Amino acid sequence: MTQARPMRADARRNYERLLRVAAEVFAEHGENASLDDIARRAGVGSGTLYRHFPNRLALLEAAYTDRMAALAARADELARSLPPGAALVEWLNELCAGTIRVRGLKALLGSAVMDGGTAPVPACCASVRDAAARLVAAARAEGALRADVEPVELLRLAHGVATASEFADGQGGQIRRYLALLMEGLHGRPDRPAGGRPARGRP
Repeated sequence: MTQARPMRADARRNYERLLRVAAEVFAEHGENASLDDIARRAGVGSGTLYRHFPNRLALLEAAYTDRMAALAARADELARSLPPGAALVEWLNELCAGTIRVRGLKALLGSAVMDGGTAPVPACCASVRDAAARLVAAARAEGALRADVEPVELLRLAHGVATASEFADGQGGQIRRYLALLMEGLHGRPDRPAGGRPARGRP
């Protein structure tokens, strides 16, 4: 198998500068920021940007790889220090807060929860999805979460919680309240709706 040739020093500098500027521009303007503007601010041509990053998703993934790895690692830290249900809620809170603070992160995480979680996802998103699976499995075993809740479903709902909180105040101040409401509904029996009344035709 042919190994990838290492980057020249100038190419490596361009690559690192593009990542640094991309993170700044995505933070200012969100995931739809102009790629041409990123190239201009990094002091390179658009062709250089596209040689390193063939599309927007590739640039988003590269710009946020470290943040995604930190989120995945944080799940394991919380699992070691808190009961399973509490660890899951705290991690979801940090995940939601991060998608509000870091514009562009929400779009990248969204790619991890499309198509029922069966479509290929960016490598950095896979680590977050795997972390969610570990926390969900532990919470289900503890009885803190319905047995029929899948990790991809919870990530999708958390994505909605972040959006709802952003609509409420733009700062994420309602995340914990909305997560509490969500988890209350997901804690119940699968044959009962969140309000507690039996489903029609069931005792």
